[in-house]
Amino acid sequence: MKGRFITFEGIDGAGKSTHVDWLAEFLRARGRVVQVTREPGGTPLGERLRELLLNEPMHVEAEALLMFAARSEHWAQRIEPALARGEWVICDRFSDATYAYQGGGRGLEKNKLNQLEHWVFGNRQPDLTLLFDLPLEVARERIAVANRALDRFEQEKADFYQRVRQAYLERAQTHPGRIRIIEADRPLDNIRKQLEEIILTICL
Repeated sequence: MKGRFITFEGIDGAGKSTHVDWLAEFLRARGRVVQVTREPGGTPLGERLRELLLNEPMHVEAEALLMFAARSEHWAQRIEPALARGEWVICDRFSDATYAYQGGGRGLEKNKLNQLEHWVFGNRQPDLTLLFDLPLEVARERIAVANRALDRFEQEKADFYQRVRQAYLERAQTHPGRIRIIEADRPLDNIRKQLEEIILTICL
């Protein structure tokens, strides 16, 4: 049985993480072996780099390089071997996030991100990307209600997140066969019904 690679994307506060474990259980109930992981992170080295990336101020190019360093380890040590074994991998963020945050949000040149992406995993892309999209003000309200310490990305201003959201939507237009937009400001049951329909149609 062929392994599949599914990624979840969206601005902070979009609620995507709420659905990651649900989708994993949905697939396991249908006989799939599923790994759930995240970026940055996913490996011991990746988790150490995650702490730096979320908390230490740095130049945008250093930020992008560390993101792809963590991703290179993640891809080589965990994602690619799991797919080769026929397992399914669900990842909370992947390279689309770097195009959105470091590219759209911080303004790093797209050609540099293209080169890094190709270097790390060639032409391989996720089989399916679920992009959770919602108005910025709703996302910001959700973050405020969570009442927890914010990492340095979550502390960015509204104009930063407008650029991130726009970059995500542009990615969806560029890759319509892979990226499916989920309107994330709807009731939970409606979102999960759409996810189920997408998975059953595209991946099972």
